Amino acid sequence: MAALSPISKFFRWLRRNLVVIAGLITLGYLLLPNVVVTVFSFNKPKGRFNYSWQEFSTDAWKDPCGVADMCGSLSLSLQIAFWATLGATVLGTMIAFALVRYRFRARGAVNSLIFLPMAMPEVVMAASLLTLFLNMGAQLGFWTVLIAHIMFCLSFVVTAVKARVMSMDPRLEQAAQDLYAGPVQTFLRVTLPIAAPGIAAGALLAFALSFDDFIITNFNAGSTVTFPMFVWGSAQRGTPVQINVIGTAMFLIAVLLVVAGMLVGKRRAKKSL
Repeated sequence: MAALSPISKFFRWLRRNLVVIAGLITLGYLLLPNVVVTVFSFNKPKGRFNYSWQEFSTDAWKDPCGVADMCGSLSLSLQIAFWATLGATVLGTMIAFALVRYRFRARGAVNSLIFLPMAMPEVVMAASLLTLFLNMGAQLGFWTVLIAHIMFCLSFVVTAVKARVMSMDPRLEQAAQDLYAGPVQTFLRVTLPIAAPGIAAGALLAFALSFDDFIITNFNAGSTVTFPMFVWGSAQRGTPVQINVIGTAMFLIAVLLVVAGMLVGKRRAKKSL
């Protein structure tokens, strides 16, 4: 058998690893903005705009709240994201269990309506919520933003939890009942631990969506200023380096949470063997 030429070997290797290479290129493309933000968080710009590299500096990291009102808007965004995540996760989990485990009238319609906030353009939902709040005479501010965030995060939580609940083996719960476990014990010791990864995924997604939202928040915030609104307003006057610092810190925290979740999952898998 004749030996393959180096070019033939290269194309054979490329065919075997084409999917991996495409995945790595796509991942690198997606992470490129995060790399740029991280690099420019160590920049010391000359002037108002942090768009071109000048010199290395850690001043922004030493004083991340050096810009007026920035940390206040960040704190407000974190509060809204926390309570929106809590509300959407509790309601979404109950809705997901109801849609999967029970049969009731209009179940199909409810199942379809759940997906509307994900399919609907944000500007349409934002304008609709604004109209609702104005007709109700509600004062725009923290509570209107929180209600709006719970409403659009709910669909994502339901979708994540529903997929997990549908994959659960009902025989595990039946086995717990055969061992004289009551409904509450069965739920807390069998159902909830199995559904926990889906609930956690929905909660993390809801937190990220709520913290990041601008369009719906801008319509319903009134005089309230969240962190995305502060970033948008700052971009008109000059982007401070501290915004890059906060963005980098949030990205690193998200990566650490994902890595920690993977390590915990691997440890549990080893213990179960």
